[in-house]
Amino acid sequence: MRVALRRAAHQVHDAQPLVFEDPLAVAILPRDTRAELDRTPDATRRPFSAALRAFMVARARFAEDVLRASVERGEAAQYLVLGAGLDTFAYRNPFPTVRVFEVDHPATQAWKRQCLAAAAIAIPANAVLVSVDFERDALAERLLAAGFSLQAPTVVAWLGVVPYLTGEAFDATVRVLASFAPGSELVFDYSYPRELLPPVEQLMHESMSARVAQAGEPFRLFFTVEDLRHRLASQDIDVLENLGSAELNARYFSERSDDLRLRGSAGHLCHARVSRQLG
Repeated sequence: MRVALRRAAHQVHDAQPLVFEDPLAVAILPRDTRAELDRTPDATRRPFSAALRAFMVARARFAEDVLRASVERGEAAQYLVLGAGLDTFAYRNPFPTVRVFEVDHPATQAWKRQCLAAAAIAIPANAVLVSVDFERDALAERLLAAGFSLQAPTVVAWLGVVPYLTGEAFDATVRVLASFAPGSELVFDYSYPRELLPPVEQLMHESMSARVAQAGEPFRLFFTVEDLRHRLASQDIDVLENLGSAELNARYFSERSDDLRLRGSAGHLCHARVSRQLG
């Protein structure tokens, strides 16, 4: 919900041009949360709160940019959204040849279906909602049962999930992704370990860690760049881009009039590709 609110707030409060245009971001919100949009802080008065919003819209934009580039090259036939939450891409998908598979916990997905119905947002024929309870279900089995093809080039958006996983859960998911068709691409966000951050950012990290732990979803997993590269390479997945605040600001926020931008050095986006050869 917090992520969805920030995507919606970007549509309502931030200056044009928007970094991430999502015409369904407000509509999909439950009506009893709409008032929270009015309390969204602007980038001048609450720069660090706005910076978190900037990171969330930048990662969403980047994942969809990767998909668009793959489609334009004639590659991607599937888009897999892991931990979809209230993501709306499947309901505004401009690529009729791309099937979208949304994966989420059964309870979360049932709630999303209620939000879609309340907003009169139809589920298109090329969208498949796949319920997966990771404590009981095997991701690959659930995907295949839903019609997912391991032979079709796929772009995977795995946003807002990795920091909350155990190392074992991360590795298990990466093994599944490594079985996808060669050339399939993966976008996910991750954070540097606390000890690598400047002192002020360490304090901010501790504050945010306490808040998410209180909400029942503590931070568990952090990577250095080299550790991440090694971990993915062991599964024949190559890192193509590692984007931090400087790179994302240069790409998406360089000429804004409202000072919306990323701050700090903890959050990063990883863009990787399956290099394994078939057979």
